[in-house]
Amino acid sequence: MNPVIQLIGVGKTYTTGSLSVDALRGVTLSIEQGEFVAVTGPSGSGKSTLMHILGCLDVPTVGLYRLAGEDVSSLGDDQLAEVRNKHLGFVFQQFNLLAFLSAWRNVELPLVYSGLPPHERRTRALDALEQVGLADRAHHRPGELSGGQQQRVAVARALVTEPALILADEPTGNLDSAATADVLDLLDDLHDRGRTIVLITHEHDVAQRAERIIAVHDGTIVPADGLAVMGASI
Repeated sequence: MNPVIQLIGVGKTYTTGSLSVDALRGVTLSIEQGEFVAVTGPSGSGKSTLMHILGCLDVPTVGLYRLAGEDVSSLGDDQLAEVRNKHLGFVFQQFNLLAFLSAWRNVELPLVYSGLPPHERRTRALDALEQVGLADRAHHRPGELSGGQQQRVAVARALVTEPALILADEPTGNLDSAATADVLDLLDDLHDRGRTIVLITHEHDVAQRAERIIAVHDGTIVPADGLAVMGASI
């Protein structure tokens, strides 16, 4: 079986006029199906650029990126959007919920353009909410939910398309300690059920919840304990 994520010699260079900046340099890594991996590193390390490439929000300047066995290294914007909808579920620091829609209608949004009939979209949205323990809040709007519950709705929205990968970018950044523990427990539970999860975080305690830590420094992958040696906090 192919890895869910395979990067080989990936680099990303941003050019403005005569100035070029290498945000990623020769990154090679694999993430297997069912893994729970944290990507961490200090500000400016390249982890945000890596997240954008993993999430098909950008493409490498050089190197190969396969997502669920598909080469996405040089796809155009429309093709990348199709890959994102097919293979990826996103959870962000900002919950990005529409305030005027109920929880289940927020969850069904990724399915709206899929061609599924309305009753099937509703069924899948309600099932995703049940998976995150919010079946009894399906008809509540975001303003009627706590921060932790809103993030659970966001996780349900990421699950509803049955993606190959859940990409969580600083998902606890706007949460208090109790809600943070709640969301991390949910990610643990999803991992235990076989989901592949990549968690982007700068918080050491949050990164420790993953089964493997990938540390980024100066655009390259380094041993996770190497950041402390360099004096960079994770």
